[in-house]
Amino acid sequence: MKFIIDNWYLILIALASGVMLLLPLVRGAGGGSLTAAQAVQLINRQKAVVIDVCEPEEYAAAHANGARNVPLSQFEEKLPATVKNKALPLVLICTKGNRASRAEGIAKKLGYEKAQALAGGLKAWRDAGMPVEKA
Repeated sequence: MKFIIDNWYLILIALASGVMLLLPLVRGAGGGSLTAAQAVQLINRQKAVVIDVCEPEEYAAAHANGARNVPLSQFEEKLPATVKNKALPLVLICTKGNRASRAEGIAKKLGYEKAQALAGGLKAWRDAGMPVEKA
């Protein structure tokens, strides 16, 4: 007990650092772990397919250059027809990254083992200076 009383500030620092480590997990960290630079490398080197999982209205407003639209609500049904080769890497993107993370799980369940969600979504894509187009 004396240790706790004498070193309360160390315990407080340990608790605060633990909270800061867990905070990104609780928030969802913008979904995904793939950065925009890593996504571009996948697209250029391994011919990755960019799939935007936003709804058609959001996709029409803005999407990554060359992205194909497969809304999350229809993802399980439409992905196999959109990307027939399951060996190709998939870069999944949405507005903020949360839907893309859910789509990543669905894609992996369907056999697309190289599916990855873009962390931060379209905002991170834009912030990295990557091209965006409107339909």
